[in-house]
Amino acid sequence: MALADPAPRTTPDAAPEAPRKASFGAYVRAYVALSKPRVIELLLITTIPVMFVAAGGVPPLWTAVYTLLFGTMSAASANAMNCYIDRDIDREMRRTRQRPGAMALATPRGALIYGLVLAVGSTAGFALLVNLLSAALSVFAIAFYIFVYTLLLKRRTAQNVVWGGIAGCMPVLIGWAAVTNSLHWAPFVLFLVVFFWTPPHTWTLAMRYREDYAQAKVPMLPVVASDRRVLLECVLYTWATVAVSLVFWPVAGTTWFYGAVALALGLLLIVQAHRLLRRSRAGVSGAKLKTMGFFHLSNAYLALLFAAVTVDPLIANMLA
Repeated sequence: MALADPAPRTTPDAAPEAPRKASFGAYVRAYVALSKPRVIELLLITTIPVMFVAAGGVPPLWTAVYTLLFGTMSAASANAMNCYIDRDIDREMRRTRQRPGAMALATPRGALIYGLVLAVGSTAGFALLVNLLSAALSVFAIAFYIFVYTLLLKRRTAQNVVWGGIAGCMPVLIGWAAVTNSLHWAPFVLFLVVFFWTPPHTWTLAMRYREDYAQAKVPMLPVVASDRRVLLECVLYTWATVAVSLVFWPVAGTTWFYGAVALALGLLLIVQAHRLLRRSRAGVSGAKLKTMGFFHLSNAYLALLFAAVTVDPLIANMLA
């Protein structure tokens, strides 16, 4: 479902504000804000564990260091360019109003240059110090996030985070490629875990900020559909997430430890998703649904699941 007439992009550059004079620390904080460090943290949570699986234990130190460094730069570049493109709607939303403060220090042009420099630097770093496959996957992730999600999908369709979430799944493939210089079914299974996890995680947050997205004319599913429809889809995607997480068990040949953790975490997430749907069907709506509880639980679910992915090869080595 899409809006017939997507929100036109404003042109804040027509009357640019002069950058404020500030301390060096303030400028650093501004550029860090453009990088969206909390988003990068989530990406690193999925990059590190898959490197342990690919290596069958602890990955080579410098490969891991370079992958995390250039992966951070790659994600920061995409996020900075996203802030540059979406600076008009960021000003309209409570959740993102702090970003224009960073833009006032950096200027839109500065934000764009910052993003482009990071993109070039991360690509060169991957190519020279890791391998060409990881560099190519990094470039794909940046390009997909900017051109497909930000420019094509975000303002046009309620399925924006479904397909746009592909960019957020790429660190799994990048981490595997960095260690093996190849790809395998195992990282693609974890790719699908993140892919199915992303919509319910994002939509439950969007339900909290529905008015913001509506004001900015971003057709997130909670803006264009009823609570019941959104939560039903959240339930379906949650089941898919858990099912795929269990497929990783035989595909990657993990031990009982991963399987037990994935099953326990999955049941907890499914129960919470169904609880929200039942409350909606009982007539509970708005803030009383308490969707942020599921949002925070989904964060913990992904972190703990990938922690199990990290620990499992170590346990396998101990049992061997």
